[in-house]
Amino acid sequence: MYNSKISGLGYYVPDNIVTNNDLSKIMDTTDEWIQERTGIKERRWIDPKTDDTTSTMAVKASKIAIERSGLKKNDIDFIIFATLSPDMYFPGGGVRVQDMLEMPTIGALDVRNQCSGFVYALSVADQFIKTGMYKNILVIGSENHSGGLDKSTRGRGVTVIFGDGAGAAVLSRCEQKGKGILSSHLYSEGKHARELMMDGPHTGRWIPEILKENDPNDESYYPYMNGPFVFKHAVTRFSEAIVDGLEANNLKSENIDVLIPHQANLRIAQFIQRKFKLSDDKVYNNIMNYGNTTAASIIIALTEAWEKGKIKENDLVVLAAFGAGFTWGSVIIRW
Repeated sequence: MYNSKISGLGYYVPDNIVTNNDLSKIMDTTDEWIQERTGIKERRWIDPKTDDTTSTMAVKASKIAIERSGLKKNDIDFIIFATLSPDMYFPGGGVRVQDMLEMPTIGALDVRNQCSGFVYALSVADQFIKTGMYKNILVIGSENHSGGLDKSTRGRGVTVIFGDGAGAAVLSRCEQKGKGILSSHLYSEGKHARELMMDGPHTGRWIPEILKENDPNDESYYPYMNGPFVFKHAVTRFSEAIVDGLEANNLKSENIDVLIPHQANLRIAQFIQRKFKLSDDKVYNNIMNYGNTTAASIIIALTEAWEKGKIKENDLVVLAAFGAGFTWGSVIIRW
């Protein structure tokens, strides 16, 4: 069995900055209201006049990650792409990246686990490498939320939270014991699926029904979230996933050097930080600048933390996520 390690990191976010004050001009909200509930000050939304899409942003992040890994694009054996917002209903974004990067005819797998998407994708890549099937895997999280949000007062509870962006990591074979990904831990609880979802369109209410109804007030095509319910479950499941990961490796919370939580809500991250008694320098948050970028959030934050020198050789890095499904999980890494 081999180990896998992250050999390259990259991220890309659109240039278009949307502040809380900008949102207050199109819906009944304020900067104070948004910051108090989420910690978010601004987010990036794709400018429709640019070429940014879920896949093109992924390509831009991937080019950076591959270059930093010291590899060439033809050294990549496989692509795993996590997103809830592909460019089209099908096919998925993985094959789009393969084409845009002009890569060989390698496999491409899409992961649809929303906010937990990158954690799930990384765990799948880790297993492929550990078993010897692949040597270098491109793991991507990318999201275009802004095109599908209800930008009215009706939708403000969800819309103010989400931003666009992409991140990528190259996961490579490592034969050094005790380095790289030590373990990953994945969970789900589908009975709560309707507490955080986007119901339409779906095959139970498909094209003929949609065209016939033609209802401009239909809310099912916008994301729905039961905020207090999700918050309550998130803080519990975040903690459980982190504890399980630490215990599996005979570690304790005081061994954590850097925690990168999914950037869902700053209040959730702060709750987890207090629970594990971690100092500010051991938790990296950037939701205030980018909002919640779902599958992209952890990889964008991880890349930023690494770029700023907050992650060093031999550090114990913990990634943890919770989101729609419900799904959640953690990855324990020795850098």
